[in-house]
Amino acid sequence: MDRIEKGVMATSIALLLVFFGAIVVAATSYGVDVPTCVTDRKPFVEGQAPLKMSDQPLRYEVHTVARMWMFDPPEITVPRGAEVDLYLSSADVVHGFYVEGTNVNLMAVPGAVTYQRVKFNREGTYRILCHEYCGTAHHLMAGSIVVSSSMQEQQ
Repeated sequence: MDRIEKGVMATSIALLLVFFGAIVVAATSYGVDVPTCVTDRKPFVEGQAPLKMSDQPLRYEVHTVARMWMFDPPEITVPRGAEVDLYLSSADVVHGFYVEGTNVNLMAVPGAVTYQRVKFNREGTYRILCHEYCGTAHHLMAGSIVVSSSMQEQQ
């Protein structure tokens, strides 16, 4: 093996280790979580506003249905610091579910339920966008998650 080939091989292995290390750091330090497909829940056709989980004070469960060309419910309101379990289903075609400012990026597939947990530490309005072309009015498909400290005071 030539000296240049050995150098290229060593550089390639070093870069591979650096990239692998970056993935491990992202997964452990930054809370990157892979969305999952839930197999023990049947797909639902009606959205459900945030349900407070009785076992934990700031834990909520939300069932969202993506349908042409809206999310049901269109607005979700939770207190600051809330940990939300998002369950997503589709009533018609494949849709996307992207929450700006978070790492939530789900696919809504008919006949399936996808899930991801997210914690909202900052107040504000987080837009929900469909990132999968779903028909002629796709560009109008949006929703929002409102995080408010005033809701926290009511509890």
